[in-house]
Amino acid sequence: MKKLVLAITAMYALTACNLGYEKTASGFQYKLKKGKGGDAIKAGMFVKMDVEYRLDRNNDSLLNSTYGKVPVFTMVDTSVNSRYSFMEILPKAQVGDSGEFVMSIDSLKSKKMIPDYSGVFKKGGLIKGKFRILQAYKTEADVTAAYQKELDAVKQREIKDLENYLTSKGIKTQKTKSGAFVAITEPGDLTNRPDSTKQALIMYAGKLRSNGKVFDTNLDNSKGHTDPLPVIVGQRRVILGWEEALPFFGKGGKGTIYIPSSLAWGPQSPSPDIPPYSDVIFDVQIKDVTAIPATAAAPPPPPQIQGAPAEAPKK
Repeated sequence: MKKLVLAITAMYALTACNLGYEKTASGFQYKLKKGKGGDAIKAGMFVKMDVEYRLDRNNDSLLNSTYGKVPVFTMVDTSVNSRYSFMEILPKAQVGDSGEFVMSIDSLKSKKMIPDYSGVFKKGGLIKGKFRILQAYKTEADVTAAYQKELDAVKQREIKDLENYLTSKGIKTQKTKSGAFVAITEPGDLTNRPDSTKQALIMYAGKLRSNGKVFDTNLDNSKGHTDPLPVIVGQRRVILGWEEALPFFGKGGKGTIYIPSSLAWGPQSPSPDIPPYSDVIFDVQIKDVTAIPATAAAPPPPPQIQGAPAEAPKK
């Protein structure tokens, strides 16, 4: 009887929560709010839009959002691949429209859109989202130009925000070419700096600027590894913030690197401990700078530790 009551209660809550939603043929629930009557969206067009996803629990915990960040750029797909997603709504919409949607985690699993239930995607759970359609494009060239413009704008906002943060804290830094900031505690031997002809061995602790949480380190064994990280500047095996900041130090140097999201991992979070669009801070020590070992002459396979993923994302 208790299970039946709980099931009825859950069903009532779901119905009440989603009151006023329409359904697509696949069961995707949505509300569409009309804007000022912009261009109609058609299959094959490209759209720029903001999208946000939240778990319907734990105070609507945020999964991902592009609001205030780089919008989504996508082609409108009306094929079977678009079922049970906001893509089903787009042909009903116009530029300027916005809306909300609800996705069942059970449906996502049954449709094999997620591999299995997990600590995040729990049985019986819901994902709620919202979206707004910002612009539509007919050619890939237009999309490419618009996307690059968005990237540049977000990058400049992030750099300015980080610069204001450092000023407010009274932290004196030097700025790299692309917009990371370096605070030098000990310069080290500046006649022997990390560069493309040498291998540097780095000790580090990486933390989020937002809350100071350490997401990876080799300064102690809390993350399961204490070996120095070998880095050859120029091989792009680490994120751009590191590439540009490490040559500010010599062998034995110590300091802190402040890196805006766009020079770190941006929207491509490398782990659950690093949310998308996170500014990061690294305390670094240049333990050694030596000739490149023969085994390191070619770019090595991607390391598997959180703090040093290769290529995508780069440190």
